[in-house]
Amino acid sequence: MRTVNIHEAKTHLSRLIDAAMKGESFIIARAGKPVVRVSPISAPEQQHKQRLGFLAGRMQVPDDFDYMGQDEIGSLFDGQA
Repeated sequence: MRTVNIHEAKTHLSRLIDAAMKGESFIIARAGKPVVRVSPISAPEQQHKQRLGFLAGRMQVPDDFDYMGQDEIGSLFDGQA
């Protein structure tokens, strides 16, 4: 995806809009950092995948989860394995 700075976007706005209408999305950056993505309205919006909490209510974590296998792991570090 093409990245343009704000000055270039202002200078060539008509051309950039024409390109976007043909399906060519672009990013406008300020001081080299992306701030806005421009895409045609007819383009499908990207779905952001939810990562945290996607298994909420589908599984249970045991109350002793933080201590499970504590003795076995400790013995491995003590050299008693």
